[in-house]
Amino acid sequence: MTEVGAEAGAAVPRQASRISAVRGFARWPAQGSPKDEGKALRTRVRRSAHAETEADVDRPDAVTAVEESNRGRIPELTPIRVGRMAATPFAFLRGSAGLMAYDLARTPMTGIGAQICGDAHAANFGLYGDARGGLVIDLNDFDETVYGPWEWDLKRLATSLVLAGREAGADKDTCRQAAHDAVGAYRRTMRLLAKLPVLDAWNAIADEELVSHTDAHDLLGTLERVSEKARANTSGRFAAKSTEPAEDGGRRFVDAPPVLRRIPDAEAAAVAASLEEYLTTLSEDRLPLLARYAVQDVAFRVVGTGSVGTRSYVVLLLDHRGEPLILQVKEARPSALLPHLATAGRPVPEVEHEGRRVVLGQKRMQVVSDILLGWTSVAGRPYQVRQFRNRKGSVDPAALAADQVDDYARMTGALLARAHAHSADPRLISGYCGKSEELDEAIATFAVAYADRTEADHAELVAAVRAGRIAGEMGV
Repeated sequence: MTEVGAEAGAAVPRQASRISAVRGFARWPAQGSPKDEGKALRTRVRRSAHAETEADVDRPDAVTAVEESNRGRIPELTPIRVGRMAATPFAFLRGSAGLMAYDLARTPMTGIGAQICGDAHAANFGLYGDARGGLVIDLNDFDETVYGPWEWDLKRLATSLVLAGREAGADKDTCRQAAHDAVGAYRRTMRLLAKLPVLDAWNAIADEELVSHTDAHDLLGTLERVSEKARANTSGRFAAKSTEPAEDGGRRFVDAPPVLRRIPDAEAAAVAASLEEYLTTLSEDRLPLLARYAVQDVAFRVVGTGSVGTRSYVVLLLDHRGEPLILQVKEARPSALLPHLATAGRPVPEVEHEGRRVVLGQKRMQVVSDILLGWTSVAGRPYQVRQFRNRKGSVDPAALAADQVDDYARMTGALLARAHAHSADPRLISGYCGKSEELDEAIATFAVAYADRTEADHAELVAAVRAGRIAGEMGV
């Protein structure tokens, strides 16, 4: 059928759009093919090259790296951190994101950037509550988040699965297969997302589809048990165990050293006062919710493995019925990856506020985030603020049965791809990763070799603790 006003057989010139390019939006018609660009990168960085683990003569030894990462932390708490890292090689990896970033900066990279977790080991995925009381599974630790090489997250995840599998008693083939299949799940998920309309890809792979998407059916029983525990892991339950009635009819925290301890009045008042700044970082629709709670008390609470020694507080709020809501006000230190971005040829960002960096990075990677995420400063130090015990639950990858490690690997690989696809074009990464298992094999080889290196680092730290070179409190 001929267009109105055109002669039969005559070419109709394309009409220029009356809307010029708008900043922040894509151009139309689309320019180039991200998939082809990704494929072209294979000629510069072979996928098989990701097996490489370059030895560096200037690499800091394990003890020096741990001591350096302890700088700026509360001195009396660093022995707890060292003791936790000395427990197992997997625990050492969890506390040494900076040391691994040093090594990763000397490995092949495609140059494709994404908002990365920076600490995407297998224990940093878990369940948490959404605003309507449901449970979400996703990455859940963003202290080290930066815009950087997507490969770093994937290699850290693969390595952690090898170490967790070894700790769980799985044989070497099972451990390698877990790393291999985590990368495979990442690659296949990215390929799926690349094929979908943008909005569909953004919201793809709902949590209830994860098990079937990753063929992780052996994990169902474990996930159900973790979900049941997560639903009971609330502010109310924590408050019932950790607070007591106060003279004014409210409640206050009770000492439970070394993990939970009361603090001087001036310190508590400073933390409480910082919540006014925190409110300015929230969406305005959240303010009426928090306005119905009264601030009751503040305590210091030790957290995590990598975070031990940072300043972290819990703030008790009560509503008119005396029902609690607990906020965590946690010190936000500069990302351990930051010094290594320049070595990797990546731009080093100027950070306005470390708490803001963590919060925005988290929101860029998660499908659903805590509605009360924000940031503040206390005595000149930056902090992130979030709900504490927000129905959180996690799978301990080092306690899984051997036949579940592989299922968990596929699930976490898919989740990581979903998170990266929010800031990097999945067509670009998928174009590079391709359909074959070449990348899976390469990173699995890297993971096994780096797990061996981590075991050697861990042994070095244990020897130093026993020799008294560095203080470490085991079992705390």
